[in-house]
Amino acid sequence: MLQESIATLNNEKIFKNRLTSLKKHIKSIKMKVLVIHGPNLNLLGSREPDVYGSTTLDEINAGLEQKATENNIELESFQSNAEHEIVAKIQESMNEIAYIIINPGALTHTSIAIRDALLGINVSFYEVHISNIFSREEFRHKSYFSDIASGVICGLGTHGYALALNHIIEINKD
Repeated sequence: MLQESIATLNNEKIFKNRLTSLKKHIKSIKMKVLVIHGPNLNLLGSREPDVYGSTTLDEINAGLEQKATENNIELESFQSNAEHEIVAKIQESMNEIAYIIINPGALTHTSIAIRDALLGINVSFYEVHISNIFSREEFRHKSYFSDIASGVICGLGTHGYALALNHIIEINKD
């Protein structure tokens, strides 16, 4: 009985040491995050500034890239106005990335294909909307992604992207 207890304690110590070593190894590997911008987000800065603000897509991406670099994260930004290109990008990222931050734009309210692609790769993702979709037209109130997202940020302007990335950083700290 005593020998079994000692053996169990030794096994627990070995397991904890291996776990600590594995955590250190994982931390040394760069985490990869994919940021997807949907239709018309390439027009940020000039499109409806009263709704979307004056920050450009390049400025959003630059801020995210800086924050990612500071936190040893590899970040890729992708924008497309075409649903099939977004689906392809999501599928290509399978087994390559840890998280997705996505602003599907108008496809939020229509794209079962993007929803299925996100479900198909089994990667945690955060849905971001610059405007508050619930204070806009009725057709914008339905999202095909919110119920399967790890988090949803809407109505906080372009800062929503940084909030999503900050959350990813925070949940991956020791």
